[in-house]
Amino acid sequence: MMRKPDFIIVGAMKCATSSLHEQLAAQTGLFMSTPKEPNFFSDEDVFVRGMDWYTGLFASADNGDLCGESSTHYTKLPVHAGVVERLAEHTPDAKFIYVMRHPVDRLVSAYIHEWSERTITESIDEAVRKHTRLIDYSRYAMQLRPYLERFGPERVLPVFFEAMHDRPQDTLERVCRFIGYQGDPRWSETVGQQNVSAQRMRSSAWRDALVNLPLLSTIRKTLVPQGVRDKVKSMWTMNERPELSGDALSYATTELDRDLAELGAWLGIDGLSCATFKDKAQAGPHDWRPDAAGRGEAA
Repeated sequence: MMRKPDFIIVGAMKCATSSLHEQLAAQTGLFMSTPKEPNFFSDEDVFVRGMDWYTGLFASADNGDLCGESSTHYTKLPVHAGVVERLAEHTPDAKFIYVMRHPVDRLVSAYIHEWSERTITESIDEAVRKHTRLIDYSRYAMQLRPYLERFGPERVLPVFFEAMHDRPQDTLERVCRFIGYQGDPRWSETVGQQNVSAQRMRSSAWRDALVNLPLLSTIRKTLVPQGVRDKVKSMWTMNERPELSGDALSYATTELDRDLAELGAWLGIDGLSCATFKDKAQAGPHDWRPDAAGRGEAA
């Protein structure tokens, strides 16, 4: 029998979806895919592998396990369109989890990621206008609307990064109740830890190949002083977290506040904006208002 996911973490990118994925994978009776982000329903070069490849990701699950995957490309409109239609066709019974964080913080983290991958080279103030995806992926209402319209709010769980950070155990229990997990979930502080400095290091295939050569690695560690090694490493690393400033910050918050007003109406959160986001998110949990059910319309 082909196994399909019972639930999918669909985003948002840079909102600790990897941490949530690993926490769920650590629970007995939950099976999470490897790779964490198959991006099957969004990326054409993966989708052509077919459903046999996709369901094979869950073939090792035990009978009775709940299966899940986590693909942030599933909420990257307008770059990846048609995802919800594919999900409805191939995983009609799945539930969906969407993690959100302060939209400007998410944008900055996404910029750092793309800078390290060399897909963005401009300063963050220039990039926010040139690369519209930085803002679009933080338009949470825009990204969620197709899911609410197709699957209804009872199949979509809104989770706030800020609440997960402050109350991780409560958040994990809420997620597990939503997906129908019958066990006793426990959040582990040692699971899913990430090295922030490593995330800010610019990618370089030739550099990594040289650094990892056994002979050169030995010479470097033996003969090159630590101070020199640190200076060379700093040339490849974003040493300080960038921040939007001036007109660029005003532009981003104006764009995002319009989207947040719609999201707040769906969740019954009055006055949701970039300025209030963290306080409102931490005050949760929040669920969809009944009169906004399934239509993605402001209540």
